[in-house]
Amino acid sequence: MEINVLKRIFFDEHRHWDKFVTKHRDKIRPNVLKEIEKFRQCGDPKNGFKLFVCEGCHDLRLVPYRCKGRFCTTCSCGETEEWARLLEQDVFQVNHRHVVFTVDEGLREVFLMHRDKLLKEFMDEAARVVKEYFEKRHKITPGVIAGLHTFGARINFNPHVHMLVTMGGMKQNGEWKTYDFIPFEMLRKQWQTVVLKLIRRKLNDQEKRQVQQRLQSAYSENGEGFYVYAPKQKGNVKQQLGYIGRYIRRPAIAVSRIEEYDGKTVTFRYRDKTDGKEKTEAISVEEFIARLIRHIPDENFKTIRYYGVYSRRIKALCKKLVSLWQKEARKWIVKAKQMLKRRTWSERIREQTGKPPCCPKCESYYEYKGEVCLDEGVLKVKYARCAQSKACLERMINDVTGIKEAKNNKEKEEARQGNTKHRERDVHLSAV
Repeated sequence: MEINVLKRIFFDEHRHWDKFVTKHRDKIRPNVLKEIEKFRQCGDPKNGFKLFVCEGCHDLRLVPYRCKGRFCTTCSCGETEEWARLLEQDVFQVNHRHVVFTVDEGLREVFLMHRDKLLKEFMDEAARVVKEYFEKRHKITPGVIAGLHTFGARINFNPHVHMLVTMGGMKQNGEWKTYDFIPFEMLRKQWQTVVLKLIRRKLNDQEKRQVQQRLQSAYSENGEGFYVYAPKQKGNVKQQLGYIGRYIRRPAIAVSRIEEYDGKTVTFRYRDKTDGKEKTEAISVEEFIARLIRHIPDENFKTIRYYGVYSRRIKALCKKLVSLWQKEARKWIVKAKQMLKRRTWSERIREQTGKPPCCPKCESYYEYKGEVCLDEGVLKVKYARCAQSKACLERMINDVTGIKEAKNNKEKEEARQGNTKHRERDVHLSAV
């Protein structure tokens, strides 16, 4: 299935998204409309582009700007890989656990209806449960990176929190203590109590009456508490961190899971957690869009949050304290890196292939020559390395926007009208 299948589903000749908006506009959150429009415009050179020229055969490559949206799978793929790479270098190089906190199936609808009130504190409470266990039991502060997933395997609304938790933590004097045990079965009942109290605390009286039956069922039908899972991680620490990081930040559905789209229905693959088997499901395009847009977060909502020694406010101080303690104790338990830098697109290609981006025709390298961006709705040259590059970029602007073609058509029309007038004058003179 081609990579732009999501764009086809939303914006092809059937105009599914436009019809969906017309039918359900009152129910669609404003940020969803904004993100889908960014997705529609993603990769369109009319919004700006960069120019690269092959050093050997002078082949021109126009690279359009990307939307960097929270819904676009094309943009999120590269961003996820880069975030996971930075994560595995930035955190303490110690064993971590991948901890998952879920809720009862009957409460999913409650979180969907009141997402603005519940989802942020849902993440905070999950991290607090883990932090308090370490602080009370071992007198240490762990590092916790929490990621919110609102989707299940079938793209249904299923809020749960994935956490990357250090197996150990820092004492007040900067000493690092290592442990390798989380009593997740014991934490299940505690987590159940926390979630039910959270819902009762955040909803008003009328809203609580509407969900009271669901709360009662969630309590009585889960005698051991809500599901909490924290398997031991095996293998290289950096590989663990990279895998878990990519998993935490992954999109609701990968394009590779969409098997077929025929203009009316969408067929996708998923793994059924009940029996572990891979299955397929075919649903209407309208249902597919409805399921998918639920997982677009509200504007400025952070789906990744940091707690404990990974808290943004104290992370640098914690690294410094641990490093000082290790020098005094001469125990090199933790590797704490400081300087990190995001890679450019060219650097990522070089690392993956061993060489910079190459021309497919002559295998020479591409050289950056300049770029064009929107200025008050009009494409203008932002930067050009030389006069020749600027002229090339200006020609490209004409090609992309169709200005030159429209101008030529206008000139042709004026010339045609001029010729008609000349002929009419000649006819008039001959009649005389």
